Amino acid sequence: MIYKGYSQEQLDLQYNNRHHVPDFERHLTYWDDLSRQAEKKHPNIKEIHYGTKSLETLDVFPSDRPNSKTLIFIHGGYWRTFDKSSFYFVADAFASYGVTTVLVNYPLAPAASMDQIVTSCRKALQFIHRNLVAYNGDPVKIYVVGHSAGGHLAAMLASLNVQPLYEDLVQGVCALSGLFNLIPIHLSNLNESLRLDKDTARRNSPTQLLPLKKCAVLLAVGAEETAEFKAQSQELFTQWRRELKSIQHLVLPGLNHFSILGSLCDSTSPLHHAVCTMMKI
Repeated sequence: MIYKGYSQEQLDLQYNNRHHVPDFERHLTYWDDLSRQAEKKHPNIKEIHYGTKSLETLDVFPSDRPNSKTLIFIHGGYWRTFDKSSFYFVADAFASYGVTTVLVNYPLAPAASMDQIVTSCRKALQFIHRNLVAYNGDPVKIYVVGHSAGGHLAAMLASLNVQPLYEDLVQGVCALSGLFNLIPIHLSNLNESLRLDKDTARRNSPTQLLPLKKCAVLLAVGAEETAEFKAQSQELFTQWRRELKSIQHLVLPGLNHFSILGSLCDSTSPLHHAVCTMMKI
């Protein structure tokens, strides 16, 4: 047994989302189609560099209202795939509330280490804070949403250990189907490209870190996801609820690892309403 009674094959399957959602490509195609529509529908500024590395870039869909609340979206892909341009549909879902949306790219594994990826996201947050006024955003009304590996990175930005100088900066974080304990990732076949050692996995595990005390946290996972993905959110909720006044844990019926992102953008869904409540919009 390699972890929690799982064999190597069983553990690898727990983190193989495409295996458990055979029609996953339908979701990817739908996301891209919606994103191309959003790209045409809303003004946007692309490929703004927040750092010196080629993937340290972000795209902004500015609100038409000054001093707007800002949603930062961090994409998933197990820290090794995808691009922010496939997730413009998130900006469309929140544009009607007068929200500025920023979509972040970050260096990808295996070229980048986990420490470097987390550092890049921290740089992105600092850059956004300094420059938001130019995009009609309020630099002290920032909310971060991340999906899958992006949920991990969002939680890392809500960690006091990572962001001690910006405790009042992030007002809320929503992590969808996130990864918060990287030890099982270190032990799985995903580590062939991530190259985590045990120490790196631990220091980049939000379950091992303290949260920003003033930050609201929303953890959401689909009821149709694997036992390990549900356990990931439950573990962080159990750890952080001791420190936070505002933390929610949602297990959403009928949703899988891919459809949960569509639910975020469905204005009639409980998840969408929970995020709007967190952002006070």
